[in-house]
Amino acid sequence: MTKDAIDQIYENARRGDVFAKTLLGQILCEGKYVQQDRQNGIGWLRDAAQCNCLYAKELVNEHLSSPLSSHTSGDAGSQPSMIDRSAELKSLIGLDRVKEDVDSLRNLIKIQALRKQQGLPNTKVSYHCVFTGNPGTGKTTVARIVAGIYKELGLLKKGHLVEVDRSKLVAEYVGQTAPKTNKVIDEALDGVLFIDEAYSLLGGENDFGSEAIATLLKRMEDDRDRLVVILAGYTNEIKDFIASNPGLQSRFNRYIQFDDYSAEELTEILKRSLRKSHYKIKRDAFAKLQTVIERAVISKDKHFGNARYVRNLFEKVVQNQANRLAKMDTIDNDELSIITIEDIKI
Repeated sequence: MTKDAIDQIYENARRGDVFAKTLLGQILCEGKYVQQDRQNGIGWLRDAAQCNCLYAKELVNEHLSSPLSSHTSGDAGSQPSMIDRSAELKSLIGLDRVKEDVDSLRNLIKIQALRKQQGLPNTKVSYHCVFTGNPGTGKTTVARIVAGIYKELGLLKKGHLVEVDRSKLVAEYVGQTAPKTNKVIDEALDGVLFIDEAYSLLGGENDFGSEAIATLLKRMEDDRDRLVVILAGYTNEIKDFIASNPGLQSRFNRYIQFDDYSAEELTEILKRSLRKSHYKIKRDAFAKLQTVIERAVISKDKHFGNARYVRNLFEKVVQNQANRLAKMDTIDNDELSIITIEDIKI
């Protein structure tokens, strides 16, 4: 497969083509035509699976159940990755402040590398980040992109993302938390460890969360050239968490705020979901969905799901359409792709 062909697959995937996402994910996972990047490949497959692509779901399960490997075909291991992380970031809806901050971080890394090439001293920079914001604002997606950027710029060898929460780090019994945390960190070496709702590590008396934090801080020092950590969660809670520990304060000083999506941006996310799954929607049905989204944004609280809310809304509409069509004696191909006002029972 030629570079132009792969570039076209990537472009189609970035524009939301489910088939292209599935093919791109398979290519990246297998490493036959580009440098293998299973974590990123699984990310693309998951995106396709969320659009009800059964083959993508099967591939996700297949690759998640198989051990990590460095399998390549021919001399593909020497080929550069065809994925343009900047283009991937720009293709995301909204997130203007996030895009600006990530571009700024990328510029810093590039200039520091150029200074090193010229024999100039580098400023000591921490590449660990704190992603603050409400649920469903794209923190995990951007973390995956940042991991890829770090790999592209030579900061990390693999650039994969390992996503965990408290349950993956903290054990129930004495003496088990440190080994459990170390095992997760070992999996993340040469990549990014993404800890969602990191403040949940702070527990009450006789809680083992503090042991996980201590283990993490030690490994961040011992493996400082092989490990990047991104903490994520609600803005106030994550800031209080970091302020509670001098070790965290000294290592995490780069904050990226993920703002809630506007009603217009959520509507665009819904439209993209419809296009990805090859659905067409009647004008009156779409107008009703717009109203539903606008009302949800007006009445939202800190737990509002943002893009997750839209994903759930989309799935409800698809379910309603399926229930309506199931009652029909005959269904033509056009009807399989059309959403009507009857399907908007929200």
